[in-house]
Amino acid sequence: MDFRLKVFYTVALRLNFTKAASELYISQPAVSKHIQELEETYKTKLFERNGSKIALTPAGEILLRHTKSIFEIYREIDFEMSSFINERQGLLRLGSSTTISQYIISPVLARFHQKQQDIKVNLLNGNTEQIENALINKEIEIGIVEGQSKNQSIKYIPFLKDELVLVCRSGNPLVQESEIAVDDLKSMRFITRERGSGTLEVIEYALKQIGVKMTTDLQVEMQLGSTESIKSYLLNSDCFAFMSIHAVGNELKNNELVVLDVENLSIERYFYIITLVGKSDSLSELFIQNLSAYYNLKL
Repeated sequence: MDFRLKVFYTVALRLNFTKAASELYISQPAVSKHIQELEETYKTKLFERNGSKIALTPAGEILLRHTKSIFEIYREIDFEMSSFINERQGLLRLGSSTTISQYIISPVLARFHQKQQDIKVNLLNGNTEQIENALINKEIEIGIVEGQSKNQSIKYIPFLKDELVLVCRSGNPLVQESEIAVDDLKSMRFITRERGSGTLEVIEYALKQIGVKMTTDLQVEMQLGSTESIKSYLLNSDCFAFMSIHAVGNELKNNELVVLDVENLSIERYFYIITLVGKSDSLSELFIQNLSAYYNLKL
């Protein structure tokens, strides 16, 4: 029954029998057989099939909710029972927005693995909105994001301070300016992150405080889905972008990108650790302790 639920859970997340079969290392007919047996057990359909596409039925939605809870309990049992023999084992599912995944959390994960080699860590990447949704849907236990949407079901813990700075390539003609006036921003071409990005929300709010609306006042040449793609675009154009100081350290050191000061504008924020309100488990707490120890923080 447990394996059938695992098959169901994988299909329900992927909404694709072929992908589920590949992930579980079984054949597609075997996946179909397990789903059929579950439907026979509960005497109801779990998926609606429309050609090559599938979707959960109302009964499937209920079973998915309970299956998530069951696997969550199993995960906690595995970790807490293994601690009795000083061999901590288990699975920790993390979610992290793009900037944090690339520039902040990797050394922490390496250190955590050195200390806890029997704990498997899965890291989901996405923008802040996607990570929050994954947490709410119990696809991850902890998220680390670039902004907070103040969702009532999520607990936000300030983690690490960040500064967003205006950057361009070192050969840009405006590099000679000692300071960029607010009105000058309106004649410059910008590259930004996509909608749903926590970074974009913070930038929009800060600009609004100095009388600049991103959607109407700035010339946004392109929206790109990752920090690395924005940096690459900047290095090959005369565009500008507001980026995390953590993300451009190497480029600034190598004089490939340059920071420009903007009149009356300072954009600071915190990265946040997010968990579900009222939801805590030993493995998640262990990781948060390691995270705070690495950066010498008191969380």
